[in-house]
Amino acid sequence: MPFAHSCKVSLCFALLFAISACGGSNKKDANTPPDPQNNAAPVFTSASTLDVAENTNGDFYTAAASDADGDTLSFSISGGADASLFNLNASTGALSFISAPDFEAPSDANGDNIYNLTLSVIDGRNGVANLEVVVTVTDEVHAPQVRRVGQGFDQPLFASALLDGSGRMLIAEKGGRIRILTPDTGVIASVDFLDVSTSITTSGEGGLLGFALAPDFASTGQIYINVTNSSGDTEILGYRTFSNNLEQIDPTTKNLILTFDQPASNHNAGWLGFDRNGFLVIPTGDGGGSGDPNNYAQNPQSLLGKVLRIDLSRDDYPSDETRDYAIPAGNTFTNASNGLPEIYAVGLRNPFRASFDPVNGDLLIGDVGQNALEEIDRLPMNDSTYNFGWAVREGTAQFKGANEARFTAPVTQYTHGTGPTQGRSVTGGIVYTGPVETLQGAYIFADFVTDNIWSVPASDLVNGTTVQQSQFNILTTTFTPDASTINNIAGFGLDESQNLYIVSLSGNVFRLEAAN
Repeated sequence: MPFAHSCKVSLCFALLFAISACGGSNKKDANTPPDPQNNAAPVFTSASTLDVAENTNGDFYTAAASDADGDTLSFSISGGADASLFNLNASTGALSFISAPDFEAPSDANGDNIYNLTLSVIDGRNGVANLEVVVTVTDEVHAPQVRRVGQGFDQPLFASALLDGSGRMLIAEKGGRIRILTPDTGVIASVDFLDVSTSITTSGEGGLLGFALAPDFASTGQIYINVTNSSGDTEILGYRTFSNNLEQIDPTTKNLILTFDQPASNHNAGWLGFDRNGFLVIPTGDGGGSGDPNNYAQNPQSLLGKVLRIDLSRDDYPSDETRDYAIPAGNTFTNASNGLPEIYAVGLRNPFRASFDPVNGDLLIGDVGQNALEEIDRLPMNDSTYNFGWAVREGTAQFKGANEARFTAPVTQYTHGTGPTQGRSVTGGIVYTGPVETLQGAYIFADFVTDNIWSVPASDLVNGTTVQQSQFNILTTTFTPDASTINNIAGFGLDESQNLYIVSLSGNVFRLEAAN
């Protein structure tokens, strides 16, 4: 029966075709495109809320999701008020802050340390899932620790940042050298930043006593130094670095800015710095001798025992090689018969180290006392009428002559002695803004003789009130370093990250850090 046979053959071919079309199994052909109609969207499995400690660097969270189809997943940040503050690895889901968060200075949209962002995950087949993530930054309080970061200096007096973005410090030695220190390694550069040792005297309290980088140092390489010249008189000198080299001064650029006589080898002060208006501020000592015998500090016709303020942007005295500056508007004396125009404040004995309050720009001055009291004075840089009283007054106490109500009392003082809040020679300090949170906003200062170190809230140091030494926060033991000892504290300094440095005349430099 040919017909019947033909039907069987046709049926067999039909069955074979059907089996072939199905691939002979239930598996998908590798070349068959995915069917979005039957796709299961991925599902987030990671948490939506988490806490992160401030200052966290690197990955702190991993986004995770599952997919029923086994598809390859990709992650992204798709929204949220704080989305721009984060990085996310699309493959691994690792999440990190672009800049480490700071609890005290939150950068989230609401300023409340709660960061909001939306994460998305896709499977490549139109399957998408979103997750609202809330990251809460928590406060982390670290104890202070002090580490020796430099040694082998010859009578270092002062430290300041190099201001080239490298984190290195400039360390001034009494003998006339300024050297470059890399604090993280302790390495001192083989080439000095500056060496004026052959043109100065170090007799008594003389030497290279201080320096200040110009506010535009990064572009001009300009620096100013305070020295006692070979005759023992004060000179303020200007220098510039070599072109395209901020690591070394060109000695041929020496420029005498200001000079004045020193009748004795002590009370030379030495600090100088730029105020917020860009004017150079120079506190000066009273010329030495016990009790200011020549009454220079109250004499308006003497630059001794004063705070001077000058403008280096122009020269009001082109015919005078010893006066390369101008007088800013607002200095104390507008009439030469009343007083010298460089003067901005009156009545200091030996202002050994000063600094500007970062909050309001006031000058905080450590003025070394005579018989009984060491003091800190506050000088607003918008008021040139201040007279701090020496030598009529020493601190809040009458010293000689008739006391007057017009004298401004110190904002804090302490008595002579060997106790934990006493000393004999103040070293003016710095308002701390570095990483140790428990000390932020504190004015940190010390005594050169007893090696005591203290702090007082800078906000408590206001004119009209004298903070008593019983209110000092004693840091002497807290600041015990990891190596050597802190003694004969000659100055404090800051690096570009606002870390505090302590300079010991014995040859060491220390840095205040936050313990891990």
